[in-house]
Formats: sequence, structure tokens, C-alpha cells
Amino acid sequence: MANLVAEQEMFFNSFEPKVTNRFIMYMDGVPSFLVKKVARPKLTQASKELPHINVSRYVKGKSTWGTLGFTLYDPIVPSGAQAVMEWVRLHHESVTGRDGYADFYKKDLVFNMLGPVGDKVEEWIIKGAFITDVDFGDADWDGDDPMEIALTVQPDYAILNF
Repeated sequence: MANLVAEQEMFFNSFEPKVTNRFIMYMDGVPSFLVKKVARPKLTQASKELPHINVSRYVKGKSTWGTLGFTLYDPIVPSGAQAVMEWVRLHHESVTGRDGYADFYKKDLVFNMLGPVGDKVEEWIIKGAFITDVDFGDADWDGDDPMEIALTVQPDYAILNF
């Protein structure tokens, strides 16, 4: 007897895809409307070789969450550069050379993908993120593009709620 579920999965079912421009990113101290582009979490799972005589087996090694890249708009008010620099100062204060405690500079971020009517269809909680790289952008006499800030953060881990 045929499996009805397997047969139904063979045929096309209508679906609504997630689209890249429907998202909201929440970062403490950075207004959500400044976030232009965001990378979703990335996970790498290492493998470990278990040699035995002349063959090898493999098991999972350490799991590592990759860095996340962000692109922010940098308006005059509120200043995106100032918002990012406030977070950077929790890591390292340029004037005094003082470094901060991880409890101060590590933040939890929330990334929501939205459905067509603005409902949350996916939620990531990004735990223990801190800034590893900031590029405040270039000024250009020939250009008239909006200023943007490129930001890279390293999370401890990420949780997909739904």
C-alpha cells in the first residue's frame, strides 16, 4: 500500500517564500531603521577523524558560529556612526586605552524575518555578540550616495526560535 504522505510531498504545494527585504534587526543602542542589510547566522561543524587500523571513522567536532555582517545607514540625526562608536567604546576606549569587560560589550541581538503582512515568521536570538570589525565608509567628491557603515560581529551562538 502506498504511503499517502510521501505521495503528497511529491506534488507541488503552494507556498509563500520569505523575501530578503522583509526583516527587522534589533541591536541595543542602534535604531532598527538604520539597519540596511544583515547576514543570517552561519554555523560550521568540524569533523574529527577516528583512525582505526587502515580505515577512518568521523564524528562531529566543535561547532563554531561565524561572524555576521551588517550594513547600516549613517544619517545626520540620529548619527549611525555615533551609535556604533558608543558600542565600540564598551570594547575599547581610544582616548584612555582602557578595555571593557565582556559583560558590558557583549550584546544579545534579535533578528526577525517578516511575512507579507508584517508578521514575524522567523526569529533568531544572537547571543553574546561583539564587534570585530567596523568600517565607517569613505567620503567621495564624485559621489552622492548615502553614507553607510559596515559592521561585523562575532556571536557566541544563535538560537532559532521559530
